Amino acid sequence: MPAKNRILVVDDEEALRTVLGSELEGEGYVVQMAGDGDEAIKILESNAFDLILLDIKMPTVDGFEVLKFIKQKHPLSKVIMLTGFADLKNAIESKKLGAEDFVSKPYDLVDLLTTVERVLSGV
Repeated sequence: MPAKNRILVVDDEEALRTVLGSELEGEGYVVQMAGDGDEAIKILESNAFDLILLDIKMPTVDGFEVLKFIKQKHPLSKVIMLTGFADLKNAIESKKLGAEDFVSKPYDLVDLLTTVERVLSGV
């Protein structure tokens, strides 16, 4: 049986983070969570993940800064950016910094899970 993919969920909205984490665990993923960019970077300093679901707008350290850190330290990790501010500028910036995809909030859970599977499979 193949190893379970490890996913880090980074979002400052606790309810959203909890729901997303439990849905992903229900799909068989190994999930860890961080409440902000600082916490995410601390986790990423000693752990690698197959995929990071990363909110853009967070206090202290935003998603773009965390994305830059991920691409320096874990270039093989894939990143899907999450944001309630779905505008073209954020999408372009996310792609430019190396994110695989971009999902706007509120997202449809089925669509998000499909995106997670697609990004992890490299399709």
